[in-house]
Amino acid sequence: MLELLRIRDLALIEDAEIEFAPGMNALTGETGAGKSFILRAIDFLTGQRMNADMVRPGKKQALVEAMFIHPDGQESIVRRVLSAETGRSKVYVNDKLSSQTIIREMGATMILHTSQHAQQRLLQPSYQCTILDTFLKDSALPKTKDNILSSLRELLTKKNELKKRSATLLEKKDFLEFQLKEIEEVAPYPGEEDELLEKKNLLRQHEDAGKCIQNAMDIMRGEQDLSGGLSSLSSEMERVCDIFPDYEKDRETVVEFKHFIDELAMRLRSQPLDFEMEETIDDIEERLYDLSKLKRKLGRTLDQIMDMQKEIEDNLNFLDSCTIELAQISRKEKELVDKLRVTLESLFEARKIAATKLTSRIEAELKGLGFSEHVRVEFEFQPHELYPDLYEMRGRLMWIPNPGQAPQPLEKIASGGELSRFMLAITGLQSETDKPTLIFDEIDSGIGGTTLNRVGEKMQELAKRQQMILITHWPQLAELADRHFLIHKGVVNKETFTTCRQLDENEITAEISRMKGQE
Repeated sequence: MLELLRIRDLALIEDAEIEFAPGMNALTGETGAGKSFILRAIDFLTGQRMNADMVRPGKKQALVEAMFIHPDGQESIVRRVLSAETGRSKVYVNDKLSSQTIIREMGATMILHTSQHAQQRLLQPSYQCTILDTFLKDSALPKTKDNILSSLRELLTKKNELKKRSATLLEKKDFLEFQLKEIEEVAPYPGEEDELLEKKNLLRQHEDAGKCIQNAMDIMRGEQDLSGGLSSLSSEMERVCDIFPDYEKDRETVVEFKHFIDELAMRLRSQPLDFEMEETIDDIEERLYDLSKLKRKLGRTLDQIMDMQKEIEDNLNFLDSCTIELAQISRKEKELVDKLRVTLESLFEARKIAATKLTSRIEAELKGLGFSEHVRVEFEFQPHELYPDLYEMRGRLMWIPNPGQAPQPLEKIASGGELSRFMLAITGLQSETDKPTLIFDEIDSGIGGTTLNRVGEKMQELAKRQQMILITHWPQLAELADRHFLIHKGVVNKETFTTCRQLDENEITAEISRMKGQE
């Protein structure tokens, strides 16, 4: 049961708090006053989307919250906030952040919303079959069918994708194998090019160093022996110093330099000039040429070629394994098709049994709502192919309003008033078990006279069983309400506001008079 509804800054509603009664709650007001905003708020709270433009102009967010009383007596407080800036909403259940999935599941059990839109859905054969399925003895059968069908469709999608990819690769297989052969003949490995260039540079450096050492040795051991010349220079400097003592320091420098040259020559002679590396410069140049040639052929860098090699190998491996995988999929497909066939047979039998019982109950409800005593309703089962030569028998609602007429689809002959009463009858039957809050949005459309009285009696009967929220323009129905709310739109300080307030007895009398045109 929906006990309390609070709406703030939603559309034209600035702040409204509505405390609903357990029985029938009527919402009335002039056309365009904003009654639909109340129902939009409830739908929003139970998982429906709402656009950011529904936030009241000038406000940052809209808030809708409600207190639900579950059949076991437990309470749930649901709050949803809509941002005007982002259009996103946040959901809270009992003050804890929650999700739209949770409130949709809660709403499916707590609220049954019947509107003019729902009446139009009643004209759709697919919806008629959905209604039938809600009365199956084994309520899990439709879900089982949907799960198997979903798995089968996923499998078929995968199968088609594999076939498509396989066909594409088969067309290119020879070319892929040719490219792979070219790569494997050169057999590059990651980082090889940089490694070769580094080796080449190192060999060049050692070669240049060897030449420099040899040149230095030649200089020191050439025709004019540098070491021998320094010895002679030292002897001559001794004689000079005998005559000119001031040159003693210069002589010592010559002697020290000769010792330095002798030591340098000894170190150069002992320096190993052989640098051990498996490859020669020519080997490296040849390998770099092969790699460069492969890059030009394939129009890729060496790293891209390595990626390309892996991709080609993966594609060729896929072609090898594809046949096995397709065989496995075919086996799984057959298993799912067999399960689906068995499930569809069980579902058809269950639908036929449910249809027999449901049509009898619908006929009884319709007679109580002013239809002829001769009205007949039946389900016609039509095949819908789900898989080649595999059909689901779906029930389509047919009716015979008068004796002697052939059964006809509901959507072809039902008037607005007849549709309203059909919807009321089915809604009453659907809500027998869970007893959700029933919301009727102008379901009395197209009904008048004594038929309206019959509808009112049915609504009173339902309201004794479970909570009902009714939007109506008929005073005859509003008079039956346990609690009456007036929706009013007015302008204050050049701003438009929609308000909702509970009426007392005197105000109810005045509102009923207005609805009857007796103001």
